[in-house]
Amino acid sequence: MPARELAIRLLASLVTLFGVAVVVFVVIRIAPGDPIAMMLPPGADEDDIARLRALHGLDKSIWSQFWIWLGGVARGDFGVSISIRQEVLPVALGRLPATLELATLALLIATALGGLLAAAGTLGRSTGAEAAVDVWNGVTLSVPDFLWGLAFILLFGVVWPLFPVSGRISPSLDPDYATNFLLAESILRLYFETLSDLLTHMALPAAALALPLSAVIAQLLKQSLKEAMAQDYAMLARAKGFSEPAVILREALRNAVPPTLALVGVQFTFLIGGTVIVERLFSYEGLGNLAIDAVINRDLPLIQGIVLVFSALFIAVNLLVDLVNAWLNPRLRDG
Repeated sequence: MPARELAIRLLASLVTLFGVAVVVFVVIRIAPGDPIAMMLPPGADEDDIARLRALHGLDKSIWSQFWIWLGGVARGDFGVSISIRQEVLPVALGRLPATLELATLALLIATALGGLLAAAGTLGRSTGAEAAVDVWNGVTLSVPDFLWGLAFILLFGVVWPLFPVSGRISPSLDPDYATNFLLAESILRLYFETLSDLLTHMALPAAALALPLSAVIAQLLKQSLKEAMAQDYAMLARAKGFSEPAVILREALRNAVPPTLALVGVQFTFLIGGTVIVERLFSYEGLGNLAIDAVINRDLPLIQGIVLVFSALFIAVNLLVDLVNAWLNPRLRDG
């Protein structure tokens, strides 16, 4: 991607973040509910309410509150959470690694499963195998991730209790890690007990997130593989005596992957957004679960901070996907 286009994209990202900040700030303040009323005991009088509103700056106009808050954000100060009495930014960033690890694991599962289904459908094209893959894709795509989560809780947490259905790690384990990227640090430090415990806790929510995405990947990759298998280079490979699996792996796959990779990058942002409900179902200690708590408690500073963190993450992922696509595609790389 040329430097000029990259600079334009970065500027557009800042404008997008500003627009998100305006919309979220205004919407959550005109929505029904008073966070101050939720904080005070039943016997509080009007003077108590007025003092608390002044303490949190809610006695000013919406636009005055917005510019004060925006000035703080520019300095890295996202305010103090009303419900948990902690700085918003450290709390949000502390929960972000758990969400990123869950979404990344789900993406890996979806990519592996989608790739296997696409290869099976391509090998069995125009047969019952391809029809079975299409039916499976239709079923997994039509069921949302949170319903898969509920089904997994019932099947593997109640009927056959094979996996834990709540939390991120067992309370008996207290790893002394430098960051909150527990899964990554467990791999790097070779702490296999902690790694196993983390994976068993993440297995069901990650699978629930991965199934719908795997169907999308399988559909697009299968179509790209079928088109690639009809090209001259695939026919030449067959003439040389390569088997159909070898033709797929050695010739067709590298030409079918780029469009699928672009889709995977875009879908990853939706996958991160989908973690909100799934994290709540499994009591997973990620940013999505924290966002629901913030909404329930009408914690305005925390809601604003979480939305901005999510927005910045989405923009960064989309920009990274564009850079990777430009690197893989010479025509885009050369402008």
